[in-house]
Parts: sequence; structure tokens; C-alpha cells
Amino acid sequence: MPGMAIPELPSPDGLVLRPFHAVRFTVDDRAAVTSPPYDLIAPEDVQALLDAHPNNVVRLILPGADRRHYAQARETLLSWRSEGVLATDELPALYVYEQRGPGILIRGLIGDLGLSDPRDGVIMPHEDVMPATVADRLALMRTTESNLEPIFLLYEGAGGIARLIEEVASNRSPLVDVRTGDGIGHRLWALTEPAEQDMIAGELRERRALIADGHHRYATYLALQREYHAEGRGPGPWDYGLALLVDSTAYPPDLKAIHRVIPGLSLEEAVARSKGAWRVHEYPEEEAALAALAEATGPAFVLAGEGPSHLLTDPDPVQVNHAMPTSRSERWNSLATSILSEFLLPKVWGMHDDEQTVQIVHHDARLAIRRARAQSGTAVIVPPLAVQDVLAVAAEGERVPRKSTSFGPKPRTGLLLRTFADD
Repeated sequence: MPGMAIPELPSPDGLVLRPFHAVRFTVDDRAAVTSPPYDLIAPEDVQALLDAHPNNVVRLILPGADRRHYAQARETLLSWRSEGVLATDELPALYVYEQRGPGILIRGLIGDLGLSDPRDGVIMPHEDVMPATVADRLALMRTTESNLEPIFLLYEGAGGIARLIEEVASNRSPLVDVRTGDGIGHRLWALTEPAEQDMIAGELRERRALIADGHHRYATYLALQREYHAEGRGPGPWDYGLALLVDSTAYPPDLKAIHRVIPGLSLEEAVARSKGAWRVHEYPEEEAALAALAEATGPAFVLAGEGPSHLLTDPDPVQVNHAMPTSRSERWNSLATSILSEFLLPKVWGMHDDEQTVQIVHHDARLAIRRARAQSGTAVIVPPLAVQDVLAVAAEGERVPRKSTSFGPKPRTGLLLRTFADD
């Protein structure tokens, strides 16, 4: 990734990706038992996944919102194990994972990621998390004692690993080769040779990585580790977490926006309140507003819902400067999502950016607008952040506001699972 500049670490306690005994589906139609990551599954899409296959992994990752449902996920997991729907690979392995489709090619390694405190500088978060989401994932992980989907990390340029991955993908027969309904092909190869595993471990030891996707799950990994250590369990599988590690030099990721939907705020009211702090441009058609947003310089958002769409540009600098926290860096304060969370939402509209008030829609601006219309609310279409800005903020030890970035393509859930009992 140009400009990524994740420096090497001389410490022998650097990045660790350990082989593990993967748990995999044995069903004939393996694509039908997979799903997107849990936080990309819209409520209206859950039933379609359930209908796709009786053993779809969504039954494990989204079991419900109370303890009874978490227990049901555990019982489902145990039942599928006993019935042979899920089976454990005999040899511990690191897995080469490839996603390929129109305009998409990304390859990386899936394994057991050694956990470390973000303050150690080995694994760098760049985004804030919401306590309620961490609590939800923690309850599920604690009950199932499993990592049901990998997080996604980026590191820069370990040459031997990149050459090995290229050789494997070009010359070896895959363990799994499926194509999901979105047209993306997914292939897996198991690396079980100790010499290859040792080479990978040696090259990663002097690297560090950026969490691209899975901040809430990584925070959950750390929370569960603290719990188990406090209970006196000592070292164990809870000191690791399932992760996909991608060399961003060889396979640069894509960075997309995450939009907001505010059901309790009508578009008319949102526009009226914004006029005292922003320059507001009206567009009869949403497509024209979205095109103008793509061309805008400086902070800008599109507000859409029932009626014409509106582009917000040129916020009042005095009001913005007064709203933005002085404890943050100039770069952090200039991010679109920082201005959204610190100025537009609380100061202009008088609301908090929390999970109860503000809904999230990944990537799809038109879906956000449809949801806003269905709820007589306002969609806030957010421009994507620049990769170099995200990396610079993370390198300074800061984190962008929650749900600021969506790196992709994200690993498909259900291809590989990890259970503590097998690891």
C-alpha cells in the first residue's frame, strides 16, 4: 500500500501468527453455509442466509440478543460437531486464503494471532469501539469458547511470505474452492510443513500490523483473555485470536465509507438546522448530490431521505474550531468522521453518535437512503477517508471515531472456525 509505512520492530516479541487446528464445514455446498461478517448482515438479510442452508454459519454468529440465544449458539455448534457437519483438520496449519472477483484479488494468511496490548505497538487499532458491541461479542465468545470469524489485519512487505503465497496459489491444489452469491471466488490452502511455518514466523517477528477490520472482535479477544487470566486459567488458546493477515504491499486493500441513518431526525429538520453552520446545496436527484460529494474538497456530506437531497460543504470554521477537541491532533480533527461525530451530530443536531440513535450502513449510499425514507429519517452519506490519513492517525496512537473505515474485501465467515477445545 503506497505510503503505508508500518515500520519494522526489532523486538523478538513482535507479530505472531501460529498454526492451528481449523474447524471446517463438511457439507457439499460450502458456499451456502458461509455469510458476510456479522456486522455487514442487514436484519432483512438474515432470513435469506437461514434459507440458503440449514447449517448456515449465521446461526452461530447472530444467535440473538440474550443469554438464551448465546447458549443456543453453543448447543448448535456442539450438535454440528457431533453430527459431523463440522470437522477438525488433523494437522495444525496456517491457511493461505484468496479472494478473487471482478477488480478483486487479495491473498493472505489465516492463523492464530498472538494477542498484545495496543500500547505495545505490535497490533495497532485505528478505530474506537462501542462497549455494547464488545459486550455482545464477548458473551457469544465466552459461551461458545470459539472464534467464529477472523479479524482482518494489514502488514507491510515480508518478501519471503509473499513469494510463498504466490507459489502456493499458482501451483498447489486448493483445499477449498467455492464461489459465493456475490460472484467472489474463495480458495484455501493448508500450510502444514514446519519449514514453511518457521519461515513465516521468522519474517513476521519483526513486523507489526494494523487492524483493518474487526476492532470490536479484537477488543473482545483481549477482554476474554483478561477474564480467563483473572480466573487463574493461565496461558491457553484465549491468548490468541483467529485472524487474516494480508501483506498490503503485495495486495493493497480497498477503503470504503460507512454511512449513517438517523431515524428520529427528519430530512427537513436536519437541513434546516444545518443552514446555520454549513453551506447547503440542494439537488433534486440523489445521484447528482452523490456525484457532487465525490468531487467536493474539504469536509462535506450528503443529507438524503424524503424529498430533494442536500450537499453540506464549507462549515463555519469558527464553530468547527470551537467544537473539535484540543486534545486531538490537527489531522484527527480534519477527518470527515471526526467532524461528523464532534460537530455535525452533537453541536448542529444536538444528538450523540451512539448505537441507539444512529444506524450504520456499510458502503451502499443508496441502501442508506432507502432506509432513511422507510423510517422518515435522514441518511448522512459520508465520504471515504484517505488511507494515508488513517495510517498516520494510528501511528500517532490515536483512533478514528467508531465506524469510520471499511477496509475490504473482508474475509468470508464460515470457511474456517477456531474452537478453544481444538486449539
